[in-house]
Amino acid sequence: MTSVAPALRLEGVSSGYKASMVLNDVSLSVPRGACAALLGKNGMGKSTLLKTVMGYLPKLRGRVRLGEVDATRLRPHEVARCGVAYAAQEQPLFPDLSIRDNLRLGLARDSLFDERFEEIAELFPVFASRLRQHAGTLSGGEQKMLLVARGLMQRPALLLLDEITEGLQPSVIERLAGALNWERERRGTSMFIVEQNVAFALRVADRYLVLKQGAIVDEGEAGAPDAAGHIIDHLKV
Repeated sequence: MTSVAPALRLEGVSSGYKASMVLNDVSLSVPRGACAALLGKNGMGKSTLLKTVMGYLPKLRGRVRLGEVDATRLRPHEVARCGVAYAAQEQPLFPDLSIRDNLRLGLARDSLFDERFEEIAELFPVFASRLRQHAGTLSGGEQKMLLVARGLMQRPALLLLDEITEGLQPSVIERLAGALNWERERRGTSMFIVEQNVAFALRVADRYLVLKQGAIVDEGEAGAPDAAGHIIDHLKV
């Protein structure tokens, strides 16, 4: 029986910024249709890991695979063509463009917009009647939802999210959790999320991993009774 390649696999990956090594021999995998959450305190290398997967940072050692594709040397636009959508922590929206134009950037062609937006309007009703509004006039929570919506418009094989709940009120976090769970159940989308919100991470993920000083120091099932306690203990140190 032929095994199915994981949506994402890192094999002994080390990377960083010029002479500064941030990730040290990181290995992990995200099975197809699963969601893995990477947790850790600020400065531990979580965002660096996502940027390394996307090709924004060079892999000094190791390999990155996206399904059957060796993505170790791919550039960001080539990674995106492998079906990867990425919502960065820096909120890379275009504030002077409309909501519609920002969402359109997740599509290969205009003709897909109406069909794809029908689902987005169900997940994020706040955008249904505001497509002409400039993205820069949205609240912080609405901008985060727009980032996720743009990724989902692409109908990716793998969705990467970086601290998507940071600074958000509970109602927006609830909306995001519902949208991500719906996407997985309906489309089987694989997800790899970087978070500090332990409750959110464990709600949407199947497995958790803890990153400390550029290395994976713990991992386990998100549904385990002691998962939150283990993670919180790591975040305290």
